[in-house]
This record gives sequence, C-alpha cells and structure tokens, in this order.
Amino acid sequence: MEETKHEAWNTSYPKAQPENKKIIAGILAIVFGYLGIHKFVLGYTQEGIIQLVIGVVTCGIGGIIGFIEGIIYLTKSDEEFYQTYQVGKRGWF
Repeated sequence: MEETKHEAWNTSYPKAQPENKKIIAGILAIVFGYLGIHKFVLGYTQEGIIQLVIGVVTCGIGGIIGFIEGIIYLTKSDEEFYQTYQVGKRGWF
C-alpha cells in the first residue's frame, strides 16, 4: 500500500469570511453622502466622483441621494448587501 503524503502547497484551507462593508458604507452615506465617500469605500470610483460633483454643484443638496442610499444599505440583510453591492457591483440604489 502506498502511503499518501500531506503536502502543504496542495492543501485547501477554509476561506476567510468576506469583508462586509455594510455598516461603514451606510453610516458614511448618511453622514457624508454629499461627498460620495461611501461609493469610494465600496470601490465605485466613477460613481463616487459623480456624487462628489453633484454635492459640490448643488451645495450639498445632492446629498439626499447619499442619505437615501445609506438607509437602503442599512435596511438590507448582510448577505443581500454583500451580494448586491460587493459581488454584483450595483453602483446606484
């Protein structure tokens, strides 16, 4: 009988839990929505720049978009948020 060797390079380890950015993105969206910081945290650079420009041009009134997004982020379940915004890369609402 041939004995099987345990090779470290060929061993699968359980994957770490994916980082869920729901709470930080939600709070940043509510507090600093007009700056688009929550978009940058989620990796949406283009959307973040658009949000920043809208916030500056409207003197912060465009921040209502971020406020609404923050509420949406925080009301979704962790898994739904992760699948929608981090895996599915849905940029708006």
